[in-house]
Amino acid sequence: MEVAFNACMATFIAAGIIPAFEEISVDLGCSLQSASYLTSMTIAILGFAPLFWKPISNRYGRRPVWLISTFCSAVCNVGCAVSPSYATMALCRCLVAFFICPASAIGSGVVVETFFKKERAQKMGIWTLMVTLGPPAGPFFMGFVAYHVGYRWIYYVFAIINAVQFVAYLFLGPETRYLRVGVPHNRTAFQQEYLSFRRLDPAPFRFIEFIQPIFLSKYMTILIPAIAYSIVFNFASVFLTVEIPQIFLPKFGLNSQQIGLQFLGMIVGSIIGEQLAGRLSDLWMRRASARAQKRNQPPIRPEHRLWLSYAGFLLAVVGLIVFGVRTAQAKEGHWNVTPIVGIAISSAGNQIVTTVMMTYAVDCHPDQSSSIGVFVNLIRSTWAFIGPFWFPDMIESLGVAASSGLMAGIIVGASVVPTIACQLFVGRGERREL
Repeated sequence: MEVAFNACMATFIAAGIIPAFEEISVDLGCSLQSASYLTSMTIAILGFAPLFWKPISNRYGRRPVWLISTFCSAVCNVGCAVSPSYATMALCRCLVAFFICPASAIGSGVVVETFFKKERAQKMGIWTLMVTLGPPAGPFFMGFVAYHVGYRWIYYVFAIINAVQFVAYLFLGPETRYLRVGVPHNRTAFQQEYLSFRRLDPAPFRFIEFIQPIFLSKYMTILIPAIAYSIVFNFASVFLTVEIPQIFLPKFGLNSQQIGLQFLGMIVGSIIGEQLAGRLSDLWMRRASARAQKRNQPPIRPEHRLWLSYAGFLLAVVGLIVFGVRTAQAKEGHWNVTPIVGIAISSAGNQIVTTVMMTYAVDCHPDQSSSIGVFVNLIRSTWAFIGPFWFPDMIESLGVAASSGLMAGIIVGASVVPTIACQLFVGRGERREL
């Protein structure tokens, strides 16, 4: 749970200042679009920085990385709070993203190191749920902070949370990386888990390790789930998170606290989606495996899990259309709840796709679990970084309703169709080659 919460904090911090974009632009003398870049640049670094942290955590263990991550994030968030200019705040935000990012990428490796395969989807689902909850939870809670005590206190709250995380890791966060061969184990379990701050793996660093996750793109059973998930995440999470203030502020005249409340639908939808995806996914695979054993059939292929992803795609598409159409139909200055219902439906679908796709990729390549997390995070964050630059132009050109239809079509063409191909042809053929 500590690692899952840490993963949540990465996206929580990235999106937490969204309700305060207007206050930031006034205070720092920048445009509203420039204020939004404080989130966009954070997302970009969240995608690429884990390439650095993965080899470090492999050599020195996960625990030292968590401690460095939370301590330095707390310090840099204080720097954000006292920044006198836009440039200084942007620099501190980038440093926060660099230090807070490890858990959002290598958390998949910790899940594999800690739990058995029969529990994998449920535990992976908790981690992915926390990553998904970060973008809506940050604006939801920080909207209250910005409205009542000012936006700079958002950064102080971030720093306090990071400091509490540091203390929790120090006393309650054991080392999970364990090398069975090639390394002497002459200390007690407690000493190895809590008191060891030395190098675990004596193998020398190689440059290729820092870019190794990128080479996972050669496996279609990793690349297709990563792209399919990232596209859904970009529309059902990033688009809705970033565009809510820019659509709802002029249309309904909401303040920062009211803007934050709009993210409640995304939180509720994500939680409901995970209840359907995590436990149901494990139950789905267990029953299929038991049925195959009873009938003396071959073992169930990982592709069997992908059947559940289609429910997620459907919900994501329906939710986006409901949001777009009902927002377009709403009268100026008259807020109604139906767009938020669409957000909740779309978020439930996004979470189902997230859990199923991540678990499927790890099932196909369990020995690459940490690298898969880094690779998927890279693809997801790259899409999430690019999206906010063209979302406003799309809405201006097409309108909210037509934009939602376009995004639904992209999901079908770039997520659903490749997933069908992976399930029917790619996965089986790739494993034969391996």
